[in-house]
Amino acid sequence: QVQLVESGGGLVQAGGSLRLSCAASGRTFTVNGMGWFRQAPGKEREFVAAASWSGGRTAYADSVKGRFTIFKDNAKKTLYLQMNNLKPEDTAVYYCAASSLSFRVGVRDYDYWGQGTQVTVSS
Repeated sequence: QVQLVESGGGLVQAGGSLRLSCAASGRTFTVNGMGWFRQAPGKEREFVAAASWSGGRTAYADSVKGRFTIFKDNAKKTLYLQMNNLKPEDTAVYYCAASSLSFRVGVRDYDYWGQGTQVTVSS
């Protein structure tokens, strides 16, 4: 099992920034890819960003490209999502996820999920 704990969400005005963190523990040697997803009220969970656990590959949803950056600290087993120029449409619960597969963007490709952290962007 892999445990994931997110932190860093909150309320911010449009144009502001937030950094989310996701601390991984447990059988992390089974993890080959990690990602961030989000779910707004009444909507399905959607892909935001992904990173390979080893190496530097990253991928982003078109809606966040140029504004969000996914990065990690392997020594600390922590994944981050730096979110800049936030927009009201970024409001959602953000989830960290881990996969035994490398570099996936589909919800079904992830085996472990955090509890989520709320991000609210006011206009």
